[in-house]
Amino acid sequence: MTLTYVSRTPETVDPNRKYPAIFLMHGMGSNEQDLIPLIEGLGKEVFVFSIRGPLSQPPGFAFFSIEGFGKPHREVFEAAMDKVEEFIDEVVVNHPIDPSAIFLMGFSQGAILSMSLGIKIHGRIKGIVALSGYIPSFVREENADVSLNGIDAFISHGEQDPVLPFEWGVEAEKFYKQHGASTNFKSYSAPHTVTMDNVHDLRSWLSERL
Repeated sequence: MTLTYVSRTPETVDPNRKYPAIFLMHGMGSNEQDLIPLIEGLGKEVFVFSIRGPLSQPPGFAFFSIEGFGKPHREVFEAAMDKVEEFIDEVVVNHPIDPSAIFLMGFSQGAILSMSLGIKIHGRIKGIVALSGYIPSFVREENADVSLNGIDAFISHGEQDPVLPFEWGVEAEKFYKQHGASTNFKSYSAPHTVTMDNVHDLRSWLSERL
């Protein structure tokens, strides 16, 4: 496989059936174990693949590097999107995955990637869960005419986020909604983190769609 990952499989895999899949992407300095607890209880009928970022970022890893506030290094960022897309392709070929039921989920860097990749391969994604992220300006500008019809998006952000401003989350949801996605935006009185209320809301949202 192109990327390091951990996975969870459905409790029982019927060889005559295909299953939904969730691809998890962590934040800067974390690892592939980080987000799995957020979806505990949802894995009985779904494949879960939690991906490790390809770059070393002590104490963990990252998916891309940053050249300025809200500005990923474009070349590194696009390489990360290509790697995750290739990883998804490999997983779908090698597992009984329903290609019409693929979800991307991430926090911070993982949310940025989830939303950007959801735009890039929108015809192959059922939904995204983006926790405390944003859409880079070059992604928005180069996809001004994209249609996101058919995508469900759960986007959340902390109102006191000192790392990635709350308004960036608002703008991300606005972009998805304006381009045809069905969106659900949640705000929390919190900094750059995932609260228990956030966990409850995202689990409820996902369980309705899996």
